[in-house]
Amino acid sequence: MTHLFLIARIAGRPVAIDSAQVESVVDIGKVTAIPRAADHVRGLAALRSRVVTVVDTQAALGLASPGGDSGRAVITRVDGHHYAMLVDALDDVAPFDLMPLASGVALDRTWGRAGRGMIERDGEPILAIDLACLVPGQSGH
Repeated sequence: MTHLFLIARIAGRPVAIDSAQVESVVDIGKVTAIPRAADHVRGLAALRSRVVTVVDTQAALGLASPGGDSGRAVITRVDGHHYAMLVDALDDVAPFDLMPLASGVALDRTWGRAGRGMIERDGEPILAIDLACLVPGQSGH
């Protein structure tokens, strides 16, 4: 079945995010750190008269984080709370068929936790991820 996916880049790698998980795409400005927050929580940011938790997706995946206070983010809602999921860049929005991960595809632990399947764009396989798996306290849905 065809779904609409947002193609983004995390750690330089293209990923597909089901549009059902995307409320909006924004530029995040100043982020206020939260004492004792999880390592992958960058902090809080004001966004359209509400406060969102800013998640460093690279750190959530166990990858080195570039740091910094601003960047592009995908706003998603998990369990009634809004999160700004930082991404390197946004490429495209288009319909794709979600395919299961092939039995021969081995994802390392870093990507395996968030991987939900694959899409194919211009002959290139792209990992489809579940943003909820990168939110603090979530183990995936």
